[in-house]
Amino acid sequence: MGHLMRWISLLVLAACSAARAVALDAAPAPSSVPAPLSAEQIVEKNAAARGGLEAWRKVQSMAWSGHMESAGVPVQNMPFLLEQKRPNKTRFEMTAMSQKSLRVFDGAHGWKVRPAKDGRPDVKPYSPQEVKFAREEPVIDGPLIDCQAKGILVTLDGVDEVEGHKAYRLDVRLANGDHQTVWIDAQTFLDLKYDRTSYNAAGKPGTVTVFYRDYRRIEGLQIPTTLEIGAGSAKIPDKMVIERVALNPTLDDRMFGRPGLPRRRNMVTVDVDPESAVPVMPVAPSAPAAKIPDPGSTPK
Repeated sequence: MGHLMRWISLLVLAACSAARAVALDAAPAPSSVPAPLSAEQIVEKNAAARGGLEAWRKVQSMAWSGHMESAGVPVQNMPFLLEQKRPNKTRFEMTAMSQKSLRVFDGAHGWKVRPAKDGRPDVKPYSPQEVKFAREEPVIDGPLIDCQAKGILVTLDGVDEVEGHKAYRLDVRLANGDHQTVWIDAQTFLDLKYDRTSYNAAGKPGTVTVFYRDYRRIEGLQIPTTLEIGAGSAKIPDKMVIERVALNPTLDDRMFGRPGLPRRRNMVTVDVDPESAVPVMPVAPSAPAAKIPDPGSTPK
C-alpha cells in the first residue's frame, strides 16, 4: 500500500488546488496571438469567466464525490469524497481494494489514516512540509480569486500554446513563497493547466502537471469533471472523475479534526452526469438533488 498512499497524497494535493480551478469545455482554439494584457486584467477576466467574484465568495464549503483511475494501481474506479471548507480545511477519503484511506487538515494540523495489518487504523500526523503546504493552500476557489487579499502575487510570464489553445502563462507566488504556474485560455480566460511543486514520501520535490477536462456548469460556476494528473508526461496520467458536486454543504468543523471524532454532514448534491452511479454523499431530505443537463445542452 506504500505506493498507493503516495499516489493518494499526490492526488489530494492536486485535487485541493484543482477543486477550485474551473474552465469551459470544448473551447475553440484561437487563431491569432492575444492582445497584450496585464496580469491584473487577466485575473479579473478569469474571475468573471469562472462565474464571478461575488458568486465564488458565497461558496464557503464544497464537496466532490466520484472515482479515481490510475494505471499504476491494480484496481479501477476507486471511490473518493473530497470535502473543503474555508479558509483551508480539507478532508479526502478514498476506497481502494475494500480499504479506506483518509487525509484530513483542520487549518493547523493534519493527519493521514490508512488500514493497519491488525485491522485498526494507522493514524499519523502530517509532516512539517505537508502542514506548510496545506496551511497556505487556497481552498475552494484557488489562488487567483481575491489573490491580493490572500497575499498572493501574480505576474504575467508569457504566452504559450496549450493543446491548440493560446494561453497566458502566469507565475503565481503563494504567501508562503512557493510558486505555481497557471495557464489561462486567451479566449475564454479560464484555467487550462497548472504546474506546481509536490513532495514524495521521502520529501523529495517534483513537478505535478494537471489538466482540466469535461467541464459542466453548476449553479453558474464552471466545474471540471475530469482532472488529469501527470498529463503530458511519458506515463499514462492519473484521473479524478467527479460525479457529484455539493456547494455550501453543512460541514461540521469536527470533520476536519483528528480522525476518530464524531462528524456531521448535511449535503445537497448535484449530479454531474445523469447516468452516474448511485450517490455516495447523503442528500438533505428537504432538498432533493438536482440534475445537470447533458454537456451538449449546457449553457455557455
